[in-house]
Amino acid sequence: MTDRRVVVLPDKAQLAENVANRFVGKIAQLTQEGRTVHVSLTGGSMGSAVLQATAEHGWAGNIDWSLVHFWWSDERFVPRDDAERNAGQARAALLDRVGVPAENVHEPAATGEELTLDEAADAYAAELARFGTAEHPWPAFDVCFLGVGPDGHIASLFPDRGEVLVVDRAVLPVRESPKPPPERITFTLPVINSSAHIWMVVAGADKASALGLMLAGAGHAGVPAAGAEGTAGTIVFVDREAAAHVPEDLIDPDY
Repeated sequence: MTDRRVVVLPDKAQLAENVANRFVGKIAQLTQEGRTVHVSLTGGSMGSAVLQATAEHGWAGNIDWSLVHFWWSDERFVPRDDAERNAGQARAALLDRVGVPAENVHEPAATGEELTLDEAADAYAAELARFGTAEHPWPAFDVCFLGVGPDGHIASLFPDRGEVLVVDRAVLPVRESPKPPPERITFTLPVINSSAHIWMVVAGADKASALGLMLAGAGHAGVPAAGAEGTAGTIVFVDREAAAHVPEDLIDPDY
């Protein structure tokens, strides 16, 4: 198991601001080295809040965003302009505000674009492969943001379903999702776990039970979040409500 830290913030607003500060610092450091950076985003209210705080950060305008590529660990297979699309939320919160080049935004296909759900998943896998490494046909993400559902799901990998166990594919179609909308596209765990840094951003009392199970060592088949491990480390950023079942000895007060 790689290094895993739990960082507790008082509330959602301070949680978003803290994560955004760290994200801007990390991206500034990496881009100043002149290297291409790959970031995997997540959806949800906290995902958008972090991106909005990033756009409003005082250093955001100094980052060379042409070096940063953005992806999504999962996306809803709905029309591109649907409010449910994670990509649309991210564009409004950050990407369009800081001028990320269009070719750096790698958004999965949407409905109404002549691809079936399976074809859309295959097309996204092919796009990942364009930036693959010697180890695997996908980029090694520098930062992978993840939310955690009340049931312990991450991306669109839900408990007690076959997708969370797949290790021989990069992207999967998801049908009859237990959380609407029913059709989705998701990374598999091997793609997520090739990320250097996994940052889980978790807020709300309804997430406390899943977070407690994850940190207690639950199996990833039943609690998919428990299977997420970055190669350099995993940080679980939580607000006080979500931290209700986190043992004190797992909280890092100095990070």
